[in-house]
Amino acid sequence: MGRAPFTRRAPFTRRDGAEALYVLAGLPSAVAGLLYAAVAVVVGGALSVTRVGGPATAVALRGARALGALRLGAAARLLGERIEPDARGGARAFLHLLVQPLVTALGLAAVYATWLCGAVLLTYPVQLRFGLNEITSRDASGTPRHGLHVGGLYFDTPASSLVVAGFGLALLVAAPWVVRAAVRADLAAARALLGVRAEDGRIRDLEESRSFAVEDTAATLRRIERDLHDGAQVRLVALTMHLAMLRETLPADAPEAVRDMVDAAHGDARAAIAELRELVRGIHPPTLDKGLDVALATLAARSPVPAEIRTELPVRPAAAIESIAYFCVAELLANAGKHAAATRVLIEAAQPGGTGLRVRVTDDGRGGARVRAGGGLAGLSDRARTVDGTVHVDSPPGGPTVVTVVLPLRP
Repeated sequence: MGRAPFTRRAPFTRRDGAEALYVLAGLPSAVAGLLYAAVAVVVGGALSVTRVGGPATAVALRGARALGALRLGAAARLLGERIEPDARGGARAFLHLLVQPLVTALGLAAVYATWLCGAVLLTYPVQLRFGLNEITSRDASGTPRHGLHVGGLYFDTPASSLVVAGFGLALLVAAPWVVRAAVRADLAAARALLGVRAEDGRIRDLEESRSFAVEDTAATLRRIERDLHDGAQVRLVALTMHLAMLRETLPADAPEAVRDMVDAAHGDARAAIAELRELVRGIHPPTLDKGLDVALATLAARSPVPAEIRTELPVRPAAAIESIAYFCVAELLANAGKHAAATRVLIEAAQPGGTGLRVRVTDDGRGGARVRAGGGLAGLSDRARTVDGTVHVDSPPGGPTVVTVVLPLRP
């Protein structure tokens, strides 16, 4: 069942104590966050003109997310409010460091004005009876008065002290609702600046669905490749062998037409095998099973233009990413041989920062390559875009042509 509506919650429950404790726990968190934000701004501003400015900003945002996670943890432990943190909301987390002192101050003011002041005022008759209240003033006639006074009203008699106690009781009764409103403002700020936004959640669901579809497609293609390789191709090879044996065992007086038919069938079977092998390589190159570095080395060895390869791949990308990278390089090598009149090609594959895959193909051809609708480079861009990848072409007239493909490690 859902939580009771805000205006119908009964006061003086365990939740009320947890909310007050949550507000008090926010004070050290707010102070630490504000100090952290101030230091980050000063240090970040000083480093912004240096080469380490970008990494320093990334570290500062990561720290802001960590501080925000502590606040979300307090909400989960004390209030049972579980807010899914946004792992990519660094800027919003940093903004929360600036907003949290405001909402925390609001919560502390609510606790002070209700729970604390209410408790003090409720016990005012006891304070007055035993001389615990040290408030001393003089009235309009100059007579000393001991006790609480508001304007020209003095509450220094047993009867008037009961009025003060009644006001204190009213504050205590109102305290849960007042503090609850402040806590809701705090949680609203946390959800807006630290939690996953609704649109981000939908985007993430779509990304997960796309990732599953891409991986499932890659697995299906690998299965088709294996079936063709181990099934149809094996049968065609066996047929070719049988036709070769039949040709060798034909009697010497066999009609020439029969020999021609057997030779034609044998030739067609061999051509079918060659076409099937090309088809299999186009679906899923078997060399990709050994890793992208091995597959790219195989492409470089078969390249129509002499190719040098440099790879640094400490983490193996997903199979779908490897497949996209492979076919991009294959297309670029074919372009270098057919259109660029290149004499040398350099293939580079690396994982800068360990966050993605960067494949760069450079040729010394005539240059002038452009991304045109329906062209090969446009096809590469479309292929990369299916996993949020990019293709950048730098090909001035006269060359060289540098095509950089950037892909995530996982779709």
